[in-house]
Amino acid sequence: MRSHTPKTAAAAGALATVAFLITAPPAQAAGTRDITADMLAGRSVTLAGDTVVTVPSGTTTYDGVLRGEGTLTVRGSGTLVLTRNSDFTLPKSRQRQKVSVQGGNHPYVTTTAPDPPAITVARGATLQYGNGGSTGLIGHFPYGTPQFALNQDNIRVDGTLRLALKNAAYNLGTISGSGLITQPRFLWGTWDLSGTHPFSGVIDNGTQVNAGRPEFATSLPNVRKVLNQGTWTVDTPLGQTVTEGMDFYQREYGSDINVQSRPGSKVVLTGQYSWSNQGGDTDPSLSDPSLNWTPARKNVNKRGTNIKGANVQWGDGTTHKIFMPGTAETVYINLLAARSRSLLTFDYNGPVTLGAPIGGGRFHDTLAAPGAGDVVIAGTRGNDVTFAAVQYYDGSTTVEKGAVLRLGSGRAGGDGGLYTAGSLYKIVNNGSLVLNNAGKALTLSRITGSGSVTQAGTATTTLTGSGAAYTGTTTVKKGTLALRQGATLRRSKAIRLTSAGSRLDPGTTGLRVATTLSGKGTVKGSVTNDGVVAGGLTVSGNYTQSAKGELVLRDKPLKVTGAVRLAGTLDLAAAGTAPARKITVLNHTGDSKTGGTFTGLKEGTKVKLADTTYRISYRGGDGNDVVLTAATASKSPSPAAASSPSAVTTRTVGAAQDDRLGWWPYALGLGLLGGLAVPATRHRRGNRRRGGRHAANG
Repeated sequence: MRSHTPKTAAAAGALATVAFLITAPPAQAAGTRDITADMLAGRSVTLAGDTVVTVPSGTTTYDGVLRGEGTLTVRGSGTLVLTRNSDFTLPKSRQRQKVSVQGGNHPYVTTTAPDPPAITVARGATLQYGNGGSTGLIGHFPYGTPQFALNQDNIRVDGTLRLALKNAAYNLGTISGSGLITQPRFLWGTWDLSGTHPFSGVIDNGTQVNAGRPEFATSLPNVRKVLNQGTWTVDTPLGQTVTEGMDFYQREYGSDINVQSRPGSKVVLTGQYSWSNQGGDTDPSLSDPSLNWTPARKNVNKRGTNIKGANVQWGDGTTHKIFMPGTAETVYINLLAARSRSLLTFDYNGPVTLGAPIGGGRFHDTLAAPGAGDVVIAGTRGNDVTFAAVQYYDGSTTVEKGAVLRLGSGRAGGDGGLYTAGSLYKIVNNGSLVLNNAGKALTLSRITGSGSVTQAGTATTTLTGSGAAYTGTTTVKKGTLALRQGATLRRSKAIRLTSAGSRLDPGTTGLRVATTLSGKGTVKGSVTNDGVVAGGLTVSGNYTQSAKGELVLRDKPLKVTGAVRLAGTLDLAAAGTAPARKITVLNHTGDSKTGGTFTGLKEGTKVKLADTTYRISYRGGDGNDVVLTAATASKSPSPAAASSPSAVTTRTVGAAQDDRLGWWPYALGLGLLGGLAVPATRHRRGNRRRGGRHAANG
């Protein structure tokens, strides 16, 4: 278990002094007074130094009161039950604890140099505060702290401390030791756990623990596990950060973790909130992690978290163990507005899956209302978050640079999505957004940022509206990416259809290419090329190439089923690496004639590729294909051929296109050959160098 230290004013001084509390053994000094007989007889005792009580097996109920100055060590094998409040203190010579109130108009309490324990529960013994009533606490409260009473009597628990106090709010001071602190269910007492505690054991919360409040921050850097069977509430003073790194467990239906924070504050949870089906109170655990994802009998493994106007972070970039593992049947997550809207950040260093929706309802009825908050996928290296459920929060989703958000797991039952009806909905994607639903169609809008968008699932994703304005690469690996209601990909720096089964459906308005379009898939609609289109694609519609456009021949021709109208330039650099007698540039499967020509390449123009001269035709194949047919061939170019004005000589793709289509291998090989026969006149488009295009010489 890692130790997580909160960045609070209280922790700064406290952690420097708690080593004593961790290491101090519950030893008995030579002058220790044994008060066993008095307590077994129920007599009140005035302490005058160190005292010890040895509890016999079974349960001993003590109706007396402890007063005076000294310490109490409870040892033995039984349970000592206190039914009345006791008030004693350490001898003044041992008191060093400093309590201060900071925060000005928003006061909060800090404790430094904590006193040694006034009460020690030795291993094997059980001390019980209360017997189901409201009294039975040992404590001294001299500080006048705002909104709560800080206990001066610190306690070390190496055995078991049972808190059986009903309808009471109480504080135990600073806790140390490595045992078990347990609070029975349904007593409705509230335990204020304030300050920094070196306790390294297990806490069994049966009703209510305030692990922080606006009046104090709480740090539990060494707690091994929390068995949460009630409500665990984390809050922060103004401007403070609290980290809780322990694992939480639950074995009864209805337990939850409530998180609240003030402006400028944050709560970081780095462990996991899991079901427990073994280990009892002292070592709760789960026999199989997959059981978190499977409903148990009577839903006893359902647990939840309510984020109430808080800034909450799951993970600290050093783990990929998600805080809330499960589905909508086993967990609930609510983002609520209180003083402000909530913010939930995922900060992991590996892949995690959120299998439940984030909503804004009341407790387990999470989908009764949309969540009032925003979600961030932090830009930590390796942070790869899958939403395997349709989310129901109304705010923004931000994917920071370097992070990945996957909507859908790609498997049946793991489809994801976002709630897009809220006025605050938007996606700010500076990392990688992967659309990976297997069965449920996905609709998104308002996507901005410099990150990439990848369609990877078999289910169709539809981008709608003009708000799809991201500038990263668009990749379709599988399934269909559709554009509707004015959505375009004009700002996407590249569009790639990487498999034969990938589909891009631009709708009736067609696709206008302003950057690059490449791959092996199909555009299910018309294409207007004002940028660069690479061969190998299929256009199930019309293909129009403007004077600004360029067609790049790759290992396969561009296939077009509709009308074709050509202008602009043609890049044949790749064809020169493996010349054939006939090269199909554009396979026009429609019935109409191919209209227009590439710039400088009218019907019959000679084109020289390496040592082979071709003639271009727009009436090749079945009558309307664009085809290159070899006219002559020689093993090596002669000086005359190199200077002949009757043929267009191919050039390799320039550096400006290497970044977009990756033609550097051809540039390397053909650059050497092309250097022998480069025409004197080189055409450029605008102010960008267009290596590998053709210009007519005759």
